[in-house]
Amino acid sequence: MNYMPRIADGELAEKLDRMSAVLVRGPKWCGKTSTCMQLAKSELWLRDPDTYASSMEAASIQPSLLLRGERPRLLDEWQVAPVLWDAVISEADALGGKPGQFMLTGSATPLSGDMRKAVKHTGTGRIARVDMDPMTLSESGHSSCEVSLGTLFAGTERVEGVSHLTVEDYAELICAGGWPAPIACGTLDVDLAKDYIAALCDSDVAEAVEESVDPDRVRSLLRSIARNTTQQVTNATLAADVEANGLGMSEPTLRKYLAALRRLFIVRESPAWAPSLRSKTPLRVSPTMYFCDPSLAAAALDADPEALLSDLETMGFLFENLCVRDLRVYMRSLNGGVFHYRDKTGLEADAIVRLNNSRWGAIEIKLGGERRIEEAAEHLTKLVERVDVGKSGEPAFLMVLTGGRYAYTRPDGVQVVPLGCLGR
Repeated sequence: MNYMPRIADGELAEKLDRMSAVLVRGPKWCGKTSTCMQLAKSELWLRDPDTYASSMEAASIQPSLLLRGERPRLLDEWQVAPVLWDAVISEADALGGKPGQFMLTGSATPLSGDMRKAVKHTGTGRIARVDMDPMTLSESGHSSCEVSLGTLFAGTERVEGVSHLTVEDYAELICAGGWPAPIACGTLDVDLAKDYIAALCDSDVAEAVEESVDPDRVRSLLRSIARNTTQQVTNATLAADVEANGLGMSEPTLRKYLAALRRLFIVRESPAWAPSLRSKTPLRVSPTMYFCDPSLAAAALDADPEALLSDLETMGFLFENLCVRDLRVYMRSLNGGVFHYRDKTGLEADAIVRLNNSRWGAIEIKLGGERRIEEAAEHLTKLVERVDVGKSGEPAFLMVLTGGRYAYTRPDGVQVVPLGCLGR
């Protein structure tokens, strides 16, 4: 299988050049191991059934034995033997912080449950972090990348481009997701996410909470999250939704399952953006919830491309999840993040993209339709009127991100950009 370059490649190489070790983390199947393999000179596969027993024995007796090998050495799924974390730190200290020694991959955050007891050091100053998500449309080759998010921040005033993606294509891309294995084989597998959801319900969540769970309740919670994706949603709303499906769930159990989904990088949250406002309009400060990939939302809802095309309202929400997935990856590579804005008057922006230097842009996401694009542009201009630009700064750009065909600049300066034209 040919390796398809990832946006994270550059960040990984840069951090490995200056740090002793790099932890590459993200959801299962998103391509962490393949990315690390491009730089690794030796590997340790901790889940390999042929070597598992001997690896665990070495980990319990002398963990440093597992670190032997040409550097950089890849420690795949390191959390299977949590003692390796401190062993890597000890080796980094012994080498005086020499860069480029280890890469660790994991599909669950460290420092939880039994792992917290096994790990004695946070890794600060020794282990850098690189986050990964499933492939963006630019990485999978589905975007023309004619409109660069980076150049918009740099001050590009006009955009143009053509996307060849249709609404039917977007329905398929939502359901297939950005999972690298089938994409590298030249296919879009709309059934893969169903297997992913099954694995989450049957084993992955239980492994993350380190106790048995009720698969039916996990599935019902995932369905509830999918029904509320892109929304500000409370635990009480999720619990009521689960109960409406005929399954009760206590508040402690709900919190436990949600924490597991966050540790597995399945659930992502965009925090609220709090600019300085000209008025005293109250802001809604709850985060907005998304799946790491829209295919998981579609699978949790038992929706295939045909079902989405027959319910464009639901498809619109999942299209927003698709857009935010790509924006997160692009902004991470630009040293920024993705937020949302909603106030109590109903004024909103689906995404506020903000660089670490405080430059920002506002984005409304619409699957299509001239009327919806017009409304979105009006919302964006009203938002700028409400923001105290003397304190928060003028926006670098305003954008309506769509499922349409053409990228262009409106007379009011708002950029209309198909997702199929956007790149980092």
